[in-house]
Amino acid sequence: MPGTLGGHRRGRLYGRLDCPSALRAIARGHYVRYRVFFADEGAALEAGYRPCAVCLPERYADWKQGRRRSGTLS
Repeated sequence: MPGTLGGHRRGRLYGRLDCPSALRAIARGHYVRYRVFFADEGAALEAGYRPCAVCLPERYADWKQGRRRSGTLS
């Protein structure tokens, strides 16, 4: 296994390897070219990726709330 989390290089997001959204995109022939893997969540965050809203909704909500507090979202 390449890692515990998968990500999309162009979208700068990461999620579980069994994420329904990612698996649908892969099944349609998309996504694979830009797929990256991370050993853990810390590595994904350190690389500047955000949590997936589909398979990690609580982490995504926390991430989004943090951006609002810092003033980077309007």
